[in-house]
Amino acid sequence: MNAPTTPQGLPGQPQVAYAGDQLHVEGVCLSELAREHGTPLFVYSKAAMLSALAAYQRGFAGRNAQICYAMKANSSLAVLQVFADAGCGFDIVSGGELARVLAAGGDPAKVIFSGVGKTRHEMKQALQVGIGCFNVESEAELDVLSAVAADLGKVAPVSLRVNPNVDPKTHPYISTGLKGNKFGIAHEDAQRAYRHAASLPGLKVVGIDCHIGSQITDSTPYLDAMDRVLDLVADIEAAGIAIHHIDFGGGLGINYNGDTPPEADALWAQLLAKLDARGYGQRQLMIEPGRSLVGNAGVCLTEVLYLKPGEQKNFCIVDAAMNDLPRPAMYQAFHQIVPVSQHSGDGVVYDVVGPVCESGDWIGRDRQLVVQAGDVLAVLSAGAYCMSMASNYNTRGRAAEILVDGTKAHLIRQRESAFDTFALEQLV
Repeated sequence: MNAPTTPQGLPGQPQVAYAGDQLHVEGVCLSELAREHGTPLFVYSKAAMLSALAAYQRGFAGRNAQICYAMKANSSLAVLQVFADAGCGFDIVSGGELARVLAAGGDPAKVIFSGVGKTRHEMKQALQVGIGCFNVESEAELDVLSAVAADLGKVAPVSLRVNPNVDPKTHPYISTGLKGNKFGIAHEDAQRAYRHAASLPGLKVVGIDCHIGSQITDSTPYLDAMDRVLDLVADIEAAGIAIHHIDFGGGLGINYNGDTPPEADALWAQLLAKLDARGYGQRQLMIEPGRSLVGNAGVCLTEVLYLKPGEQKNFCIVDAAMNDLPRPAMYQAFHQIVPVSQHSGDGVVYDVVGPVCESGDWIGRDRQLVVQAGDVLAVLSAGAYCMSMASNYNTRGRAAEILVDGTKAHLIRQRESAFDTFALEQLV
């Protein structure tokens, strides 16, 4: 067999390559996985995750820093286990995510609880296991969290998520740092909110947090946001409130279709230079990367069911749908689509669509493919915001998942049956 070579059209995914005419993830043949486990099927590369993490670790070498994986990107237990074993903490946004962290062996003391709508039950759950910090997103939340902590006889460690009104230049649905977004406390209200937090008996101020959006491919918004956050740190500490850690969130983009985000270590070299210049280089730093750790580590395998020629469009109908891969329907997002087994011949331009009864159920538009019914396609860069956002729409069971480690393929989630989708329901 020929040595694997990366073909044109596999952006950012060095662990995904052809050996001869067969696509592999690391040392595992994807057509064999599709035959054994069926489709749709998500396949993740452990080496790709650890390689992406290593870029952050290089960037923070010698610094007092904690990397907290933003698990909303992909919350599968085995994925969490990979990052827990690598020393990561976790950024969570629900009590359910906290339960997953604990089930995967994560350290609750390295957990940051973000999100605008934490319930009292979730706050109590997090306090009881001793999480590291709550990222508080409103003044009303400060009051509730203080009361919940006081009722438990505890003190909740908090940082306030500040909205710096910086444009991340990304899709409006994943922009989080502008005045019109629901997240965080307005920059101009931050000092008052910190004074209020410091006055509450159930809280201890430990840090400041900022997160401006997702799939950011330019370093400028990060640098602008850092300046605004550091200005606030100076003002807050001048008022006598100590800030022990500075959390700069996540949001670094990946290469979906010729995107050119900075490498994590290169980005942090710029940010750390600014921190050093302003005298904050020795503070404890927290970051919350998600997509950039897992996005390009995953592919989704899907079988071609039918080819449907038309007067205006040709359709390649596959067995993966918007419930499996929601990003195109939700964000008009682009994913590369390539054959698992390469064929010779002239390509035809297709819209790649799923079987769900929605016109928005498409995976890729205007793709030139050499394909026939029964072939398996690989949808690339599917490691983030795919399985974690998957649903059972049309009573479709969620896909199985595989974690590849070298030449070993581990089944980490079984395919859901139709019965699984309604097992908790009951007739009257």
